[in-house]
Amino acid sequence: MSVDADTVRRIAHLARIAVAEGEVEHLKGELNAILAFVEQLSEVDVAGVQPMTSVTPMELKKRADVVTDGGIPDDIVKNAPAREDHFFLVPKVVE
Repeated sequence: MSVDADTVRRIAHLARIAVAEGEVEHLKGELNAILAFVEQLSEVDVAGVQPMTSVTPMELKKRADVVTDGGIPDDIVKNAPAREDHFFLVPKVVE
């Protein structure tokens, strides 16, 4: 897959990035180089390779799955425009 100048302009427009006309060719080359590298990566055989979180074997840290109020309910609702007993009050939207 290769990117042409019109595609570079469209990507810049969608990303809301101002790209001068003189930069289009340079960006076209960079985007094509990135896509070529991704295509090169797709040639790597990863069959049988397990997903990993790190290059060194390690266990993920786990925390107890406990429901709490966070310990600071007053601070949580302090800036709410309307509140009652540590709850946010919102306008009724369904009649």
